[in-house]
Amino acid sequence: MYKVLVTDGISQTGLKCLVDHANFIVERQPTLPTDELKKIIGDYDALIVRSQTKVTGELLEAAGRLRVIARAGVGVDNIDVNAATKKGIIVINAPGANTIAATEHTLAMMLAMARKIPQAHQKTSCGEWDRNSFKGVELYKKTLGVVGMGKIGTEVAKRAKGFGMNILGFDPYLTEDRAKKLGITKASLDLIAAEADFITIHTPLTNDTRGIINDEFLSKTKKGVRFVNCARGGIIDEKALVRAIQSGHVAGAALDVFEKEPVADPELLQNPNIIVTPHLGASTVEAQEKVAEEVSAEIVEIFEKQSIQNAVNMPQMSGETQAKLQPYLVLGDQVGQLVIQLLKNSAPTKIEINYYGDLIDEDTELLTRTMLRGVLSYHLSDSVNLINVLHLLKEQGVSYNVQKNATNKGFANYLELSVSQGDETARIGATVLNGYGARIVKINQYRIDVKPEKYLLYIKHQDVPGMIGKVGSLLGDYQINIGTMQVGRTEVGGEAIMVLTLDKTLGTEVSRELVQIPGLDEAQFLELSNVDTFDAGRIEPQAVESV
Repeated sequence: MYKVLVTDGISQTGLKCLVDHANFIVERQPTLPTDELKKIIGDYDALIVRSQTKVTGELLEAAGRLRVIARAGVGVDNIDVNAATKKGIIVINAPGANTIAATEHTLAMMLAMARKIPQAHQKTSCGEWDRNSFKGVELYKKTLGVVGMGKIGTEVAKRAKGFGMNILGFDPYLTEDRAKKLGITKASLDLIAAEADFITIHTPLTNDTRGIINDEFLSKTKKGVRFVNCARGGIIDEKALVRAIQSGHVAGAALDVFEKEPVADPELLQNPNIIVTPHLGASTVEAQEKVAEEVSAEIVEIFEKQSIQNAVNMPQMSGETQAKLQPYLVLGDQVGQLVIQLLKNSAPTKIEINYYGDLIDEDTELLTRTMLRGVLSYHLSDSVNLINVLHLLKEQGVSYNVQKNATNKGFANYLELSVSQGDETARIGATVLNGYGARIVKINQYRIDVKPEKYLLYIKHQDVPGMIGKVGSLLGDYQINIGTMQVGRTEVGGEAIMVLTLDKTLGTEVSRELVQIPGLDEAQFLELSNVDTFDAGRIEPQAVESV
């Protein structure tokens, strides 16, 4: 018999599959202080909480038999995930249970904004009958741009079609075939800016999506466009949005999420053309039941079938294996992050991993997942972790293949990762050299020797005299210091590459000037999120949207 402790206000209906299961005993307690919870936690195999109970490292020290901590919701800020990981405790959440709630809230916000319902309600409830100030617009035959065609974005698009809207969908993983099946048009961000009457956001918050709706994007939009954001604060540059509304270019906005919460900015709260709600996307009775149902079902799967889908911490491995593979885990994550950027930020449809040397005798499952996570994290951010990465690959229709090769590549251990979309392929080969550390030794067909650093500049050019000097001179003009520079070529006078490590980020203006150098064909800035360690703490819960 497995004993499950339930604290906080968890839906009783949602717990039904656990309560009715013959192999589980479910006991409910009110939210308890850590000291009180410590006295009883040692008797339980699983713990289900919402946000009130604080699952600290101190508490987990007393949890001798605890195997699973379930958060009936998305965020796990109240759970010490690292402490749980060290003790081998699986932490799970319910990332998909709020899809319908967030979808319907998005449509509600869009309608409320289009018909000025909150403003009209406020004035009418104050006793003023004003029918002239609140003339709205119809959704029928308008164009809706959906930025992020994951679960929520897809459901929004389906429902918006019911209003007779034309749908433009942007997502790096959206294929022409899937768009056709949904009855929408696959579009670029520029096309959405140019043609959309309404734009709704449904992406995770990543370095790539932060501030994606900014002054430059807004300048490309139609006059009178309206925005909805029920995904994550920070995707829209709020100051830029306010400026565009004040100028009259943007007609309005409906915001459920904000850069800082609770929001206090009067320019957002007091603007008559902006309607706001306090992060209510998942706040429905049904959603709260679903999160309880989802974690309850997964607890049964974990204990009965050892099947895990929504864990937010890393899988376990022996200390000996982890010590041996540790430098390759760091390197694998870095290679994954870099190779997807070399694919020009496109989403891959095919991934291939090859191992050589002594690595073929090791259990490389964690290393494989680490590289795959590095690839997907560029677009999916913290919504991808070491547990769900294979599930997400399947969900997105990305094929992957792993091979262990007995042939020698000139190194004791060598790994090679390639990602492809259509005819485009990006490939990186890497190794760890005794006494020298991690090295990238191949990029596409070029031999190279580069230590992974946070800021890298990849340049493709013609192998002609003076090229290195011109690049160095231009970077110097912008006060950008070069750490190292490595050059690779396949033949004298032909195409070549150079890879530079930099001390700081590279602006778009510098990139534009670099490609003006005669004979320089391509300049791409690459950035790594982690450089020195395999960061288990980076395995975070899924964001509001999972692309």
